[in-house]
Amino acid sequence: MQVNKLMTAIFVCILFCMPTRLLKAQTNETKATIVEGIVVAGYADNGGYINFVGPAIKFTNKPLIVLVGLLPSLKFKEDKSESGSKNALVMPTLGFGLTAAYKHLAIQVPLFYNSKTVSNDGKWNVGFGVGYKF
Repeated sequence: MQVNKLMTAIFVCILFCMPTRLLKAQTNETKATIVEGIVVAGYADNGGYINFVGPAIKFTNKPLIVLVGLLPSLKFKEDKSESGSKNALVMPTLGFGLTAAYKHLAIQVPLFYNSKTVSNDGKWNVGFGVGYKF
């Protein structure tokens, strides 16, 4: 009888203590951010760009972070116009896109819109960039 009570006590202790040893702190979360601390340089629309990831929705599953949001950027592109007028070499622009960061490496797929002009229709341009997460 004494052995049955002891075995039952050990079984109950294992049954209730074992799951607590396997539990981990929750690392998945989703939240809105204003600035994330990621700088990215890349290529889009026959020119380069640099941006700091701006307001976004952040999905975290440590050490991976995925952001979907706005990308305030500086585009570097030489304007090749037949009319003789040229735009500035550096143009501020706002993009939209997906950024993924693993530890300190960031990869980005942005979309930038070029507005309609006399010679070109307005269209979205896809780019690719690599950056660093501080």
